[in-house]
Amino acid sequence: MNAQKGSIIQAIESQKKDLNLPIRLKERTEYFTSLLFETLFDMEADVTRNINELSNLFSELASLACWKHDKSCGEIWDDYLSAFPSILNKLKLDAKAFLDSDPAANSIEEVYLAYPGFFAIAVYRFSHQLYLRGFPLVPRLMTEYAHRLTGTEINAGAQIGDSFFIDHATGTIIGETVIIKNNVKIYQGVTLGAKYVTRDLKGTKRHPTVEDNVIIYANATILGGDTVIGKNSIIGGNVWLTKSVPENSIISINRQVNIKTNEHHDK
Repeated sequence: MNAQKGSIIQAIESQKKDLNLPIRLKERTEYFTSLLFETLFDMEADVTRNINELSNLFSELASLACWKHDKSCGEIWDDYLSAFPSILNKLKLDAKAFLDSDPAANSIEEVYLAYPGFFAIAVYRFSHQLYLRGFPLVPRLMTEYAHRLTGTEINAGAQIGDSFFIDHATGTIIGETVIIKNNVKIYQGVTLGAKYVTRDLKGTKRHPTVEDNVIIYANATILGGDTVIGKNSIIGGNVWLTKSVPENSIISINRQVNIKTNEHHDK
């Protein structure tokens, strides 16, 4: 039995030699993301202390994620820190879009604390800045943390403009090469994805472009890197699109709905 146990341990250790996979990287990234949200928004947070802790956490993440020695990840922190005011300004516009769009929102504080769509957008904006700086793996882990908590998947590589609103959020998917411009509203279950997935598409524009002032209703699916939704358009619920639509379009599905009166009465 001991010999069998030893061979199993040896097989496991041999398999792990092919991977650079400290699970601690995922756990520390999630803590980093949570602390970042707290630092930027919690009125009771000690910003100075938290920034120092975030700096130390970032150094730890760099040591865990940057296993390619030709990358100098440790120099990214100061540049990333300088982006915080810009990130905050964008998130203020997003939060205002939630408050202005949703009659169920009673205060800006409710948006920050209780709206999963806002949290997913916030983590996307945190992660996107690291994605732009070439920081490996961590941006994806940040957005997957938000995905797990909210049911909303926004790839860190997507380009999203100002005043973005996701209502209800659950089931929303936004791919890596999506471009979303300003004042866009989308609802739950929307997919902005690729027509198909193969490895040779890496580095190409695979996902749609959504121009200014577009509304996309629940469970619509829009696919393809050449697909452009023209500004001021409305995409109805459950629509499936793989080609562009011009500005000021209204796209809907015509389905007959039969309504019958139940005239059965107990005798």
